[in-house]
Amino acid sequence: MDFKLEVVNPVDYPKWDNLLLSSRDYSFFHSSYWAKVLYESYNYQPVYFTLMNEGKLSALIPVMSIKSILTGKRGVSLPFTDCCEPIILDKVQYQAAIRSLIEYGKSAAWKYIEIRGGTELSQNMTSASFYYGHTLELAKDAETLYANFRDSNKRNINKALKQGVRVNIHFTPESIEEFSRLNRMTRKEHGLPPQPDYFFDNVYKHIISKEQGIVVLASYNNVTIAGAVYFHFGNRAVYKYGASDKRYQCLRANNLVMWEAIKWYSNNGYKLLCFGRTEPENAGLRQYKNGWGTQEHVINYYKYDLKRDKFVTGKALINRIFRRVFRILPIPIAQIVGSTLYRYVG
Repeated sequence: MDFKLEVVNPVDYPKWDNLLLSSRDYSFFHSSYWAKVLYESYNYQPVYFTLMNEGKLSALIPVMSIKSILTGKRGVSLPFTDCCEPIILDKVQYQAAIRSLIEYGKSAAWKYIEIRGGTELSQNMTSASFYYGHTLELAKDAETLYANFRDSNKRNINKALKQGVRVNIHFTPESIEEFSRLNRMTRKEHGLPPQPDYFFDNVYKHIISKEQGIVVLASYNNVTIAGAVYFHFGNRAVYKYGASDKRYQCLRANNLVMWEAIKWYSNNGYKLLCFGRTEPENAGLRQYKNGWGTQEHVINYYKYDLKRDKFVTGKALINRIFRRVFRILPIPIAQIVGSTLYRYVG
């Protein structure tokens, strides 16, 4: 079988996003909008393995080449992306694409290759780890969606409304700054460094300002208490980041934020909303996402060790001790660490 992948850079490839929409399996994370955020924020080099057929995209494995003093030089598809399914027609094509990717990785002196997705095509590959994904098929009538929510979600939405929580959809730089403030508090609670300010600046520059995303903020007595950031491309959307002020947790503002986002996407003609990945041990978050009438599926991550020439299992860099440290670090110090660390741990 004649199968030769072409390496392109979507950051400067003419009409990349139009080409991407020619594939039925596209997602926001395959787009140039996300590639530009990763490239400008962390200096990752886009190496997108593609196959064109009569002017249409028939195969794609998007990869960022990362130089890291912590984990070595490697290719990741894609860093800081919950799931990035390869666009491949069949298992035979997928195996040929993996061989091309391995050959390139060896020539580029990568230590390993990581692929986040491809479960349906990877039965003979050993996964390094797995997560749960949740997707919601959006109806034209948002009330039809509401009827399928778990009763506890309905109660929480109504509670937030009765308590006077208000939610608005935003597209401004001020809204992303306000979300970033909430995000710093939430990341500390979870024992994780916050993403750098320049990262959210690029999210606004390349996504929100280009009308490829929204910022949803909840307020109570004129104080912003919860929020979320969503991305979209074509007719598909993804819930990417959520944050809140724990002091107002009893108001259930997060539930109202999600409901308003679902209504917005449904009313604007979007067909699918992805809720991101969930770690297997996080039973509470998994239950929360299942409560929105979503369909659950498994997301496998694959890691190929180029020196050992095989797929291997791997442990996450951020372990329990690491999380404990960030829970006690003051937010300003955690910000400084995060600004340095994130470019190496994608």
